[in-house]
Amino acid sequence: MIKREKGLGKGLNALFSSPDLEQEMSGQSIFEIDIDSIVPQKMQPRRIFNEGSLQELSESIREHGVLQPILLRKQGSSYELIAGERRWRAARIAGLQSIPSVVKDIDDKRAAEIALVENLQRDDLSVVEEAQAYKNLIEQHQYTHDILADKIGKSRAHITNTIRLLGLEPAIMKMLEEKRITAGHARALLAIEDRTEQLRLAEEIASMKLSVRETERKVKNKRKKAAQKERTPRMPAIIDLEERMQNHFGCKVQISNSNQGGRIEISYFDDDELERIIETLGL
Repeated sequence: MIKREKGLGKGLNALFSSPDLEQEMSGQSIFEIDIDSIVPQKMQPRRIFNEGSLQELSESIREHGVLQPILLRKQGSSYELIAGERRWRAARIAGLQSIPSVVKDIDDKRAAEIALVENLQRDDLSVVEEAQAYKNLIEQHQYTHDILADKIGKSRAHITNTIRLLGLEPAIMKMLEEKRITAGHARALLAIEDRTEQLRLAEEIASMKLSVRETERKVKNKRKKAAQKERTPRMPAIIDLEERMQNHFGCKVQISNSNQGGRIEISYFDDDELERIIETLGL
């Protein structure tokens, strides 16, 4: 580890909302740390790194070097990344043996805050990664939505509404990460309680490239029809048949009927239950 007599640049200071911490960081020395002794932070909110963007950054690093140090903390015989994972990954691609770093004694809570703020400021996170990072900070460090909002400079409503997206079907969250639908589409879908219908509409949004406004209208119409349907008395014979089928299959069964016909929905929770239902059907 080679000490470099150089102060911290303003770029990294911008990651910290606390003026006291900014002042503390500004006087820190920068060290060249062996790139292979560095490990990613376990609570790093970002899981997806654009390969093309990393390649561009690595080419810049080959030509100009790493212009802004990364932030680390000591973890046994290695160092854990707190901020700057893109630079570290790109430096490895560029073939660097060491990377300029600031090493600080930072607790888990502050490390998670810094990693989240860095990614939010650079717009690097998908909305799903952002939601999961909020949830982790709240569950593991006992933040309220208000405290977290104040910490990262977002509104409480933004925190709450973003976390709610984690209640969507996993397939829909994958569509969000793949940018097939937007966060606006996803928030509209939350109003649909039927998860099968939720997923079906998400696929329709993606395939037809519906706008958020068009999606909101569709959701409103579906909820209106569902409310009207609930007001229509169900035939006792249908209710009785549902109960008998549920007892037979050992899972939820829903029968919908109309003048044009109807449908039977059999719900299952996992592959084992699906296999059992198939065996019961004798298929």
